[in-house]
Amino acid sequence: LGGEQALSLVSGICPAIIDALPFPKRMRWGSGNITFARPLRWLLALLDAEVVPFSLGALRSGNLTYGHRVHGPGPFTVPHARDYFTVIREQGGIISDSRLRRAHIVEEGNRLAAEKTGAVLWKESLLDEVQGLCERPVPLLGNFSPSYLELPREVLLAAMETHQKSFGLEGQDGNLLPYFLTVLNLRPSRPEGVKKGWERVLRARLEDARFFWRTDLAAGFDTWRNALDSVVFLAPLGSMGDKARRISRLCGWLADSVRFVADTPAVDKEKALRAGLLCKADLVSTMVREFDMLQGIMGAIYALRAGEAEDVAQAIREQYLPAGPDSQVPSTLYGAFLSLADKADTLTGCFGLGMIPTGAADPYGLRRAALGMARIMREKGLRFDLFAFFAQAVEEYGPCEWKLLPEQSLPRLREFLTMRLKHQFLAEGAETLLVEACLLADASDVWAASARLAALTAFSRTEDFSAAVLTFKRAANILRKQTQEDEILLRGPYSPELLVDEAEKALAAELERLSPLFSQLRREDRYAELFALLRVLRPFVDAFFDQVMVMCEDEDKRNNRLSLLQALVSRLGSLADFTALQI
Repeated sequence: LGGEQALSLVSGICPAIIDALPFPKRMRWGSGNITFARPLRWLLALLDAEVVPFSLGALRSGNLTYGHRVHGPGPFTVPHARDYFTVIREQGGIISDSRLRRAHIVEEGNRLAAEKTGAVLWKESLLDEVQGLCERPVPLLGNFSPSYLELPREVLLAAMETHQKSFGLEGQDGNLLPYFLTVLNLRPSRPEGVKKGWERVLRARLEDARFFWRTDLAAGFDTWRNALDSVVFLAPLGSMGDKARRISRLCGWLADSVRFVADTPAVDKEKALRAGLLCKADLVSTMVREFDMLQGIMGAIYALRAGEAEDVAQAIREQYLPAGPDSQVPSTLYGAFLSLADKADTLTGCFGLGMIPTGAADPYGLRRAALGMARIMREKGLRFDLFAFFAQAVEEYGPCEWKLLPEQSLPRLREFLTMRLKHQFLAEGAETLLVEACLLADASDVWAASARLAALTAFSRTEDFSAAVLTFKRAANILRKQTQEDEILLRGPYSPELLVDEAEKALAAELERLSPLFSQLRREDRYAELFALLRVLRPFVDAFFDQVMVMCEDEDKRNNRLSLLQALVSRLGSLADFTALQI
């Protein structure tokens, strides 16, 4: 009862499915009202051997399909739905499976490269793009004059990959060979003519690149640094030259301020300053104007040619890392400094102008920049106060027409960075409440926050975790209520002479006894052992609450007991905000 034929149901569904296909841009084709990314020429719709009848504009569905425009134009009749892939491959000349197209390109490309005793430099993103552009991929090997090998490897590959959708070849010695591999969408009747056409186009590109290369070598960094003063960064924030000078000073701040988790490397502040001054110079080089994807890379190449230190050149190369969640962080210390300084300068400048990302818009990639900074600090083991670094970045701007004053923008930036860090921890599988407890305690030292979270996570899996949290959460809640809600002002540390009950004396004595150990463990970042101290303190805190009336009538005793709790909470609060944990 109430059933309906599948054919009838599918007939009504198919037009809606086609109309709902998402495209970045839809267009109207012909005189009808149907919009689609490309012209619709036919509709093949089968349920087993039956045609699924429906209309879309002027088109009617049927059992006919078409194939490759050269190797199998059609039309071809598809007798049954299961026959489609056989018909389209054997009669239509199309490899419909993207995995098979990709495998065919790789296999044939490797065979052609082996004939030249070389190997194809496969780039995964380009390989995905190329296989998607072809219905019947036909790899073709071309060559170019060996004289173009004077160009840097990166330039040659950029010319092949970006403009020609082609792959370079590498010899057994690791050097590029004067060949390239491209992929056609048909098997030409005159392959030599097609090959010469591709070679002619690439030769023009390489000739341009050689002109840019020689022009840039004749110019140099002094010329480019002067030219940067005429390139606007963001209108109220000065030029790219101003930005480079700010980045340089921020690199110097990092060289003076950073502490290291592992062995402390030798830090040459002059190299950090120099890398900052030169980092944006290649933006006005003729090569980067043509191949913008080479910014930073060309700066490193030109820096080495100009006699700059290798550390400086490598930092320039790595300044934009990480470029995304799957990208590596800078491998060198000065590269890390440069990337941190560049991102901090952009973040503080944009927040000062009120350009704060919304749920739908982040045109300056500020979320990516914040996550990149967090990754660098964690993965490189760099220790410094991130929020002090942001304050320094604002100061480096000097007088500026801010839309948000620093006292407004910096708290928002702090909240923004903390939220990005929270999302990063959650994406790694951490529990929400534990993350919040750690970050509410302190998020300025990103590496330390990560280490504290790991220790708190381990502590949360112990049997006495809930009891410990309840004890210290009670202390924090009492203190917050009295100092914030009841506005009791605590005037310094507790006075031992005002401690009268044995339980409060015992708690104070235990705090004093553990104070040197706590400080030592904190200096050495031994967070697991710090959380273990909660087990030692908990009996004294429980006894204090059982035997001592905190809010007694005597004002001096009351305030002194609150100050004792303050001494307890201030130490533990540097590890985690226990009030954020729901036990």
